[in-house]
Amino acid sequence: MYIDGQWCDAEDGKTLESVNPATGEVWASAAVAGEAEVNRAVAAAQRALNEGPWAQMTATQRGKMLHKLGDLIGEHSQHLGEIETIDSGKLAKETRAQTGYVSDYYYYFAGLADKIQGATLPIDKPDMHVFTKRVPIGVVAAVVPWNAQMFLTATKLGPALAAGNTVVLKASELAPAPMFEFAKIIEEAGFPPGVVNVITGYGELCGRLLTSHPDVARVAFTGGPETARHIVRNTAENFAVVSLELGGKSPIIVFEDADLEGAVNGVIAGNFGATGQSCVAGSRVFIQSSIREKFLEKLVERTKQIQIGDPLAEDTQVGPLATKEQFDHISESVKDAISEGATLLHGGKRPEGFDTGWYFTPTILDCPNQQVRTVREEMFGPVLSALSFDTEEEAIEMANNSKFGLGSGIFTRDVARALRVSDAIRSGIVWVNTYRVISPIAPFGGFKNSGPGRESGIDTIYDYTRTKTVWINTSSEPMADPFVMR
Repeated sequence: MYIDGQWCDAEDGKTLESVNPATGEVWASAAVAGEAEVNRAVAAAQRALNEGPWAQMTATQRGKMLHKLGDLIGEHSQHLGEIETIDSGKLAKETRAQTGYVSDYYYYFAGLADKIQGATLPIDKPDMHVFTKRVPIGVVAAVVPWNAQMFLTATKLGPALAAGNTVVLKASELAPAPMFEFAKIIEEAGFPPGVVNVITGYGELCGRLLTSHPDVARVAFTGGPETARHIVRNTAENFAVVSLELGGKSPIIVFEDADLEGAVNGVIAGNFGATGQSCVAGSRVFIQSSIREKFLEKLVERTKQIQIGDPLAEDTQVGPLATKEQFDHISESVKDAISEGATLLHGGKRPEGFDTGWYFTPTILDCPNQQVRTVREEMFGPVLSALSFDTEEEAIEMANNSKFGLGSGIFTRDVARALRVSDAIRSGIVWVNTYRVISPIAPFGGFKNSGPGRESGIDTIYDYTRTKTVWINTSSEPMADPFVMR
């Protein structure tokens, strides 16, 4: 682990193994943080927050350091991307490109570091000068899942550090290797000891101790709703501010006037990009009845052309799932959907010729209703459920019939319809005639069980600060007798 600027093992010597999803073989191991390591990491972050060079830096200096971090991530993007691919099974060409783009997130928040402003208040008391300033919220616990690790770290670390906080970053126990490579870059960028600490461990001990620690002031979490419920309960112990990004079951609505080629590409991107292991996967596809057969025919034809293979190979378009547990979950879910009346149009099994690793063929299910398991549950794999609708009102009702509300997609040439439907859908993100586009400038987050948090965007940096109010008596007279009421 990386604690207080030092590399260390767990005191009890415990380790965990990381499996390469493409081969099913162990390729790396990492230390498992227990109570001693969590306490050391939080203490180091608390010390760095209050003492030493980080506490004395100006906002502009912090911004320059973040900008340097962005430069270094760009320089190391190839290596970081390959490590993430081997550890998680994501395509190397995607992880390398995404890691390179992550630099822009650090540049964005670097630029905001010295734009955090307070205000002078027109107070209703005489002889009082009153102003506000925004100060760092404190030690931040950033809990990051295995998928899109560099991106999801940047959306937390960028604003946290720009605002002057210190961070304990908990890497996923499923694929932690990229976070430790990232810690080397933190060190190279010159961040003082304790400003960023990287640990890994299991949720029940490491995660619980970290999120309930009395010196943690804020928890930023990306993951599933069940884990999030535990985190919310944990923070009852320390009253930490919590932001949650909890995934989704995003709808994509294809209207009869849509550009079919663009819509097919959008559905492919929304479901089979990142092997479907994306929190914004558009796995509920609603197709207007008048074009249903034609659209599904084109979709199946395009899906059959997808190249499955080694995630390190440049021509691969879909790689393996991250874990055997996920492979088993997807396999069971598809079988259940078929037993519930869904028609398998493509996929539904391990692809031929892939006897090792956790590969699953991109799958299309034509579903009779929204009670089918694959329609209701987040798949986190290359499985899409197609349903049909007749009217705009029906499409909106079906799209909103979910406990999640992160992303959504609309394909139509009718601008007025796009505006009406985007207003009516209960999701934090709406893509029109596109899908899975992100930017550090645009807020990212959802409604309902997708969580209350927002990441990215100009306002995010304020979520990592607290307002301090300063009162100054400007009168030349002594302070009045407190027992004399005027």
